[in-house]
Amino acid sequence: MKVPAAALAALLAGCASVGPTTVSRDRFEYVQAISDSWKSQMLLNLVKVRYADVPVFLDVTSVINAYSFETEANVSAQAAPVNRGDTFLGAGATGRYSERPTISYAPLTGDKFAKSVMSPLPVSGILLLVQSGYPADIVLRLCVNSINGLENARNGVGAPRPADPAFRELLALLREDQEQGGVAFEARPGAGKKAMAMILREPANDAMGKRNRRIAQLLGVKPGIRELDVGYGSIPTGDTEIALLSRSMLQIMANVASSFDVPERDVAEGRVTATRLDEADPMVLRVHESAEKPADGFVSVRYRDRWFWIDDRDSPSKRVFAFLMLMFSLTETGTAQAAPVLTIPAR
Repeated sequence: MKVPAAALAALLAGCASVGPTTVSRDRFEYVQAISDSWKSQMLLNLVKVRYADVPVFLDVTSVINAYSFETEANVSAQAAPVNRGDTFLGAGATGRYSERPTISYAPLTGDKFAKSVMSPLPVSGILLLVQSGYPADIVLRLCVNSINGLENARNGVGAPRPADPAFRELLALLREDQEQGGVAFEARPGAGKKAMAMILREPANDAMGKRNRRIAQLLGVKPGIRELDVGYGSIPTGDTEIALLSRSMLQIMANVASSFDVPERDVAEGRVTATRLDEADPMVLRVHESAEKPADGFVSVRYRDRWFWIDDRDSPSKRVFAFLMLMFSLTETGTAQAAPVLTIPAR
């Protein structure tokens, strides 16, 4: 007997691959989930640092999803004389679908934690961010303690200290030169501590020439020089060098977190220091606190029975937060961590 067309179509459909149809859905949904969890983890660790707690980072190292889709259809019939009891016609179908996601995590501990969180950011990474277009004043304000002895503001652990006026002036001049194309940074492979160079281009007008002379004066370098070696350190060893003392990720987090709102009760009881807020600082990250979960939070986390969150309408704070997460990627200076070996059954 011939198999009915409907049963044949069901059987063929069961043979089609389910894999390709899941790629678009899984890719974007997992990216969104990992992105949201990464933002929440960063904000939670910032709040923990604010409370002198220990930050803990857990990386998603792999995401594997195994699918199984099985169908079966059958049709049976028997022809017999009319009015015979053994005349019958039968049809049946079965299906089974399963999804087995395997997600692996790796905590940031030991030597990798020390290198990623406690070691100074690489000077090359900081300056290449400026070269790629990030504002020089924002990058340097966030990432360095000093430039040729000019001290940046410090608001983290210990007594707060404002920035040297000369440091603020230097950042403003570098930002202007960057916008006018008057300054550039170049990498020098294999140059050791002096792996970067700052190039002050030939002035295109009197304003640029005046600005470059003032930059050289603030840095204490030889007037009229166009190429300056840049390396890690507190004090330069000559008048053609720039010593840049970079911060660790932990220092950056402590400085940024000092502007967070905290409950007055916690301050009064000595659980956390009072908020240090400088509205003129371009790197202020405004994090609010409340008893209830905010309805319009860009990212929010719960800590000590309170909600800490960034307002989705606060564009400057959102940019600072995004930049902070980008900076964390610069700390991946250790050896690559091997992914776990997984055996996934194929069906």
